[in-house]
Amino acid sequence: MKILVDADACPVVRQIEEIAERHSVPVTLLCDTNHVMRSDYSEVRTIEAGADSVDIALINLLRAGDIVVTQDYGVAAMALGKKAYAVHQNGWEYTDENIDRLLMERHIAKKARRASKKNHLSGPRKRTEEDNEVFKARFEALLLRLLEQY
Repeated sequence: MKILVDADACPVVRQIEEIAERHSVPVTLLCDTNHVMRSDYSEVRTIEAGADSVDIALINLLRAGDIVVTQDYGVAAMALGKKAYAVHQNGWEYTDENIDRLLMERHIAKKARRASKKNHLSGPRKRTEEDNEVFKARFEALLLRLLEQY
């Protein structure tokens, strides 16, 4: 088992590495050439910039039983299709039971934005330390559950 992180805009990279290192689980951070990333623990893979290039590289590296951290529902859906686990940066797990609904909600929101000529929504609220703590607790619980299975 390894952890792959869609790291371009991931606010919890340090938390992932801290937990992974404590449990001796390897981490690969994937980012495009527009982002400079270094790590003392993780392998960093810099992917040529391009539409979905990081997503494609991540899915190509992914194996059944691995964990993906991403906020991209499409990446999460592909990970689940490969029998991997997928986690959002807020700590909730993507599952076969919720992914179809999430993808449909994304599709409906995109259609609504196009219809209203509003190309983007305002960004998410500012991330807090409490958000990071929630992520850490949920992520570590998932990791421990999966490590018990191996």
